[in-house]
Amino acid sequence: MSDDLTEDEIPLEVLPLDAWHRKHGARMVPFAGYEMPIQYTGDTVSHGGGIVAEHNWTRESASLFDVSHMGQLGLSSDDGLLAAAEALEALLPGLITSLKEGRMRYSMLLDEDGGILDDLMVTNTGKHIALVVNGATKWDDIAHLREHLDDDITLTHYADNALLALQGPKAVDVLATLVPQAAELVFMTACFADWDGVPLWISRAGYTGEDGFEIAVPGEHAEKLATALMADDRVNPAGLGARDSLRLEAGLPLYGHDITTDTDPVSADLAFALSKKRREAGGYMGHGPVMQLFDNGPAQKRVGLTLEGRMPAREGADVFAGETKVGTVTSGGFSPTLGQPIAMAYVDLAHASDGTALTCEVRGKHLPATVAPMPFVPHKYFRGS
Repeated sequence: MSDDLTEDEIPLEVLPLDAWHRKHGARMVPFAGYEMPIQYTGDTVSHGGGIVAEHNWTRESASLFDVSHMGQLGLSSDDGLLAAAEALEALLPGLITSLKEGRMRYSMLLDEDGGILDDLMVTNTGKHIALVVNGATKWDDIAHLREHLDDDITLTHYADNALLALQGPKAVDVLATLVPQAAELVFMTACFADWDGVPLWISRAGYTGEDGFEIAVPGEHAEKLATALMADDRVNPAGLGARDSLRLEAGLPLYGHDITTDTDPVSADLAFALSKKRREAGGYMGHGPVMQLFDNGPAQKRVGLTLEGRMPAREGADVFAGETKVGTVTSGGFSPTLGQPIAMAYVDLAHASDGTALTCEVRGKHLPATVAPMPFVPHKYFRGS
């Protein structure tokens, strides 16, 4: 008999706020190796609970998401921040060495063929280069970084930190009551802060398309912070369900679904993350294959789709032009904001232009669909007055 556990038998990890979630009526589900809240139905939520209510509350007020499953990493070097940034640029297509203190950048880890190992956020904290990576891939990311970074680069995993996301148009006013300097941040900036003697790292970005903040806090203080934020009537908790519907409306890809090692930055419509300088100079893993696609065009492209009726096309649904299959849905659902089904799909380049009429096969029926620009709902990031 083997002592090895199958994937289904591996015990799920518990978030620092696990008991807090359950106390607030969360329905917990397995996700990225953790037990995580998908929605809330308890008496402590003022909007009645449920995915649609949480989605709409985020659009109107402020929602608190627990994203502590994400990987929080730091790169440093005895030779200074520039050395750590240069080492990271060998693995990422983004320009990291030019990041000023407190600035963030979206980028990707690529393999030698240009496939996307993960997408991530990179920040110059002034003390080290910070990475926030996806929870489902963080251990693979750590292994990849350790394998390819020189020995003089120190990689730190801040495994004891929790990570909370406060998202919505009222998030800034709520957070500023606790940490006034948060209001000074703009989109894609970050800072260290102190709250009631607790050290925080706060960034202003988000995965919902709304204005919002991510707050890294020592795990032992996570409940204290969550409770303080929830004491404000403008805040309700929100789970994975609303996070997914919001990011879909925002046109943001989900790793493992819309982007994988079988996709690349060009076909994924993420070429904005390939700075002109890095495209020309190269020097990062996967540069050659990615530039071939950039110069010649990919076979398929990630696009948005809007569907007629109310039945959504889910991941895996085939996309047709007439009788010919031209693509596959990678994410799909009903948009509470727009009141209609929306989806992301990879379709052949010849059928990827906005306004192209297609169909999605759902339960044996071909539902009319139209290629639509993303985001489906305009982003509301705060870039300064």
